[in-house]
Amino acid sequence: MFPFAPHLAFWQTYYSCKEAGVFSISTGDGKVMGTDGNIRLMDRVKPTGIIGIPTFLYHILNQAVQEGKRFETLQSLVLGGEKVPAGMRRKLTYLAQQLGSTDVSVVATYGFTESKMAWGECPHPLESESGGYHLYPDLGLFEVIDPDSGEVQLDGQPGELVFTPLNARGTTVRYRTGDIIDGGLVYDVCPYCKRRMPRLMGNISRRSDIKEMRLGKIKGTLVDFNELEKALDDVDHIGAWQIEWRKINDDPMKLDEIILHIEPLGTENEEQLLHIVTERFKALTELKPNRVCFHTSAEMREMHGVGTELKEKRLMDHRP
Repeated sequence: MFPFAPHLAFWQTYYSCKEAGVFSISTGDGKVMGTDGNIRLMDRVKPTGIIGIPTFLYHILNQAVQEGKRFETLQSLVLGGEKVPAGMRRKLTYLAQQLGSTDVSVVATYGFTESKMAWGECPHPLESESGGYHLYPDLGLFEVIDPDSGEVQLDGQPGELVFTPLNARGTTVRYRTGDIIDGGLVYDVCPYCKRRMPRLMGNISRRSDIKEMRLGKIKGTLVDFNELEKALDDVDHIGAWQIEWRKINDDPMKLDEIILHIEPLGTENEEQLLHIVTERFKALTELKPNRVCFHTSAEMREMHGVGTELKEKRLMDHRP
């Protein structure tokens, strides 16, 4: 379900399936067939696996549940193009179970265009820690460095990922990705497949997702949207969500404000959900959202740009 585009995820998936002799159908995300078209195709083909962007796949499965569909053949959901917090894994697993697939594996991948490849996890139980992204040391060299000093970190230490391709053409450079990993690089045996190879462990986030915002008298408050994304995905009673920040009254001279849009999931107590979300915000940023707005699934699909955008819009900066 990746978009038809000159995009690493699409071509990686296409050639992987072709070389492995796996029957696959590319739907082009929602731009070509729409959400309804993707669901109709699933109904006809009965896939054993789906690969796509996590938020789009969430919308697909959520709508299928609402329509009372049954997809009992699913064995794996493979995710790429976005971060995959533990909360997103739980929600996708829960939706698959509601569709009749009770033993589905949710597998994340990590990749970036400059590498011309991507790396995946081993399937693992939902409640267990990931075995990390399994690397190909014959094709490329990963290092983890201190993002400020550039010094190479010890095994298992956090830092910025640096990649050097060993078998590429035209881009054989030591490339600083700008991605920060909190579990570092390890070389011991994977607990699931029992193979020994370099593995990237923990959460990966972008340094650029730490935004400077003027939210009070003191200018330059730093807000880490990586942590906010994980916190919101980990709330079981929130489905889709979007963070919007803009100037108060759209006045460039006024302070910034944060507006949180959420889809309540499996609860009718909006007041309690509002309290949970506000406290999560406060714990991570020492701030509270200026407003929290509740929406239906259909409204959130439209706000995310499902079927029209390359990636669903979860963070919206409307400041002039």
